[in-house]
Amino acid sequence: MSDARDLRTRLEALLAEAREHGGLEDLEPLLHAALNEARAAISRSVTGPLAPDVPMRFGMVGESPGMQHLFAMLAKVAPSDVPVLIQGETGTGKELVARALHDHSGRSGGPFVAENCAAVPAPLLESELFGHTKGSFTGAIADRPGHFVTADGGTMFLDEIGDMPRDMQAKLLRVLELGEVRPVGSNKPVSVDVRVVAATHRDLQAMVADKRFREDLFYRLNVVRLSLPPLREREGDVVHLVRFFLARVAAEVGVADAEITPAALDALQSWRWPGNVRELENEIRRALTLSGGRIDRSDLSPAILAGL
Repeated sequence: MSDARDLRTRLEALLAEAREHGGLEDLEPLLHAALNEARAAISRSVTGPLAPDVPMRFGMVGESPGMQHLFAMLAKVAPSDVPVLIQGETGTGKELVARALHDHSGRSGGPFVAENCAAVPAPLLESELFGHTKGSFTGAIADRPGHFVTADGGTMFLDEIGDMPRDMQAKLLRVLELGEVRPVGSNKPVSVDVRVVAATHRDLQAMVADKRFREDLFYRLNVVRLSLPPLREREGDVVHLVRFFLARVAAEVGVADAEITPAALDALQSWRWPGNVRELENEIRRALTLSGGRIDRSDLSPAILAGL
């Protein structure tokens, strides 16, 4: 896998050089194709020997109807440059979808920058996204470019966009309309070329009706909407995800012959997974740590066993 990662790094550098110097239009598609193959090689190697045939596409595991629909939409939308709104419950893998949009677009050689709008205090969010000038507020000891400038030429992923304060929503709308940001403390706008991908677990249309989210921003972001099904609705995918996570975690912790018993697998399939894929990954990590390599039903969380 290290060889594939080294190849990807070299290809990304070559692609950046081709874009910087120009005149290499014929070479750029070839570099893109080679880069995508390197990424695919990394995805295949991550599954490990325990799960060589896990169904995976766009870096995501699954073959349920809901995931097949998502993959089909990604294949259509990723190459374009339109804003995308990703809707899904917490833990369904919204950032994986955002990364897939970036990795399979013409911006794949550029930066992918992510920010969780719910994780940054409201007074600091503007500075994080748009940057600031030296002395613009207490603690601003130097100019700082901000995420949008850092993401220039690439993709800006705004997770939990529904938690963005309304005054920040107006400033984000300006970025989408004019392609420029204004750092805190500066009157000089900075032009940026960024594809915006947003995600939320909230019902933004209901928030628009309640005046908690700007209607004009909603329509700017909601050019294409991708919906992630919760794990409880992904029939058959739990088995594939268990095998994938078991292989990956076993490789991480150095367990050579990790396995799961049919009884444990049946229990995992019967659980409704309120925390979705993230909860399942954590459950496999916990159970493998406690079991020493062979996960049985008794190694599962008490909450899962009690809920069966």
